[in-house]
Amino acid sequence: MDLHLTLLLICLCSQGVTSVEVAENDSIPLVPLIPLMPSHPIENVENETTVQPETAATTEVPVILTTTITGPTGSSEQEEEQDGVCLSVSRSRQSREAIGAAIQKLGVQLLQNLETSPEQPNVIISPLSISLALSQLALGAVNETEELLMHHLHENTLPCYHESLHNVLEQLRDNDLQIATRIFLRQGFEPKQDFVDESKRLYDSEPAVLESLQQINDWVDNATNGKMSDFLSALPPNLLLMLINAVHFKGEWKARFDPRFTSRGVFYLDDKNMVDVEVMEDAKHPLSLFTDSELEAQVARFPFQKSMSLLVVMPMSGQVNVSSLSAKLNVSDLYRRLPKERSVQVKVPKFKLEYAQDLQDVFTKLGLGDMFSSPNLANMADGPLLVSSVMHKSIMEINEEGAEAAAATTVVISRASNPIFHLSQPFFFALMDDMTQVPIFMGVINNPNPGAPILQRGGFGNKDKVGFPIDKSQDGTFGGPPK
Repeated sequence: MDLHLTLLLICLCSQGVTSVEVAENDSIPLVPLIPLMPSHPIENVENETTVQPETAATTEVPVILTTTITGPTGSSEQEEEQDGVCLSVSRSRQSREAIGAAIQKLGVQLLQNLETSPEQPNVIISPLSISLALSQLALGAVNETEELLMHHLHENTLPCYHESLHNVLEQLRDNDLQIATRIFLRQGFEPKQDFVDESKRLYDSEPAVLESLQQINDWVDNATNGKMSDFLSALPPNLLLMLINAVHFKGEWKARFDPRFTSRGVFYLDDKNMVDVEVMEDAKHPLSLFTDSELEAQVARFPFQKSMSLLVVMPMSGQVNVSSLSAKLNVSDLYRRLPKERSVQVKVPKFKLEYAQDLQDVFTKLGLGDMFSSPNLANMADGPLLVSSVMHKSIMEINEEGAEAAAATTVVISRASNPIFHLSQPFFFALMDDMTQVPIFMGVINNPNPGAPILQRGGFGNKDKVGFPIDKSQDGTFGGPPK
């Protein structure tokens, strides 16, 4: 079976005067998480251009000052010189690392502030797709709105942000990650030509006249290789402009799991409850694995055939708290510290999960509230524009062959012995590109089988109440119920 990892992000622009405000004192429960990360250190690329090598160890790219050229053609010559500088900066290693770090940070911030519920205990998002959508939106923003978006996208660490992201996207495509973008325009609506040209140049986003709901759903279905059909049930009223991006990844494990050894097992929700799941097993699975004492968690890397990896962080406490974890978590540092692979007795739950969430509240809490109330999108079109809603939906599946995922986001804009690693309790994950360290997907799995009845643990000697034997490792830290 071919496995696909697919992600979709859509920006919708419409006409009207709607906005949703969130009070400053409103609170959003923190989401329990565990981190997943890239597989190995970033390797130097031969002959790549670098900026200020003495600062190469940092992820920030220093601001470069250009010389102003005066004269009758001074403006044109200055623009050409600036374009040349951005071309050099955007291809540097520091620029690539800064883009990866920025997308990681945005993903963790979103996970830290998204809610879970008994009906929806897991969180799965695509930081890459969300960052790409906000970045294209930023092309149409000016003044304080552009500054606000740039701050949340990269904290002003990159002097040539759009060019740098463009180059990272090109590298991701070279790693067999498919990224598609499109601009759908309402009949008769004309955005500013510079916005259309820059969207095409930087993000390969071609404009097309919007004809029907089926047209959009067909584009999404094709862009996700059939993984997300009937994405929209209806078109938003007074639609002006729709920005769409889709990310698709087909990932096959370097070391597959043999389906003959998949059996029923348990996943420990906490120290009192557990759920029945299908568990994939391998007695001698090649795995890069270590224990981080500061995080009090085990970190493991599951590589795909090409330079992508699934990195899992499983706290030994049996609970994933994004707020406390994010203060200590450095994904790139964990990636660099991953040891060589060794044979490990591995158990991993199979799952197929869905997630849906309106992101307006979480963006408002993160400080992007002005984007929904009074943005300045003058570079996109004349007249006041408002972002009235942001909806994100995603699906992720893990099985013996690899991983498959799909995600979609709509942004509506209106006018105004062998060691043992048993993934048997809540964890945070991130599906990463190894070279750029860009997180394609992130999430928190608290219950891989939400539809199953929850069972109580403990009480019967060395067995849980359903009769499953407790599976402990030699040191008693992993594989059994949380301590």
